[in-house]
Amino acid sequence: MEEKIVYFETPGKDNTEATLQLAAERARSRGIKKVILASTTGETARTAAKLWAKNGLKIIVIPHQYGFMTGQRFPAELVSQLAEQGHTVHFGTMLFHTENLYGMDTPRVMANLLRTFCQGMKVCVEIIFMATDGGYVAPGEEVVVVAGSGRGSDTAVVAIAAPSTRLADLHITEIICKPLQTKQGPPPQMPPPQISPEQMPPIWKKP
Repeated sequence: MEEKIVYFETPGKDNTEATLQLAAERARSRGIKKVILASTTGETARTAAKLWAKNGLKIIVIPHQYGFMTGQRFPAELVSQLAEQGHTVHFGTMLFHTENLYGMDTPRVMANLLRTFCQGMKVCVEIIFMATDGGYVAPGEEVVVVAGSGRGSDTAVVAIAAPSTRLADLHITEIICKPLQTKQGPPPQMPPPQISPEQMPPIWKKP
């Protein structure tokens, strides 16, 4: 099996429309009907609902939970507007930000590990758990998941959903697109190591 992955040279909201288009195309080719979408201010959710209006996709929008920041940035009126279009907005617990509740660093470690792919990959995994825990997708259901780096969208995957109580059952089966730059910064430009023949391990030396 061969499939295309798109890599964006820079992360951020300038990649939103391209990401949404790629996500819709992959959903159509796989027969997937649900998309889990991260949207903090509602801007990405509005864009997705407009672009996908004729695609038959049901969007499960995941904003920040209440109390994560001062006030709720996702407009209350947009929740109703999206519901009228057949979509859902779910304000669930952001599981990778629960270290203060449990008194351990495991959620932060998991988040930082996923950020080695990119910030959007961390968010994709988190919102899969949130949507499944909330009952909006079924465990084992194949979904497309869209997230981003700060604002907008730049990361999309195909996944097999699972609740947070069954971590091993979650599978990222396809990467549709992602930025080259991770949360920690752009990939380092490392020069090739300068090794003399005397320093080479025997297995590297030609007979």
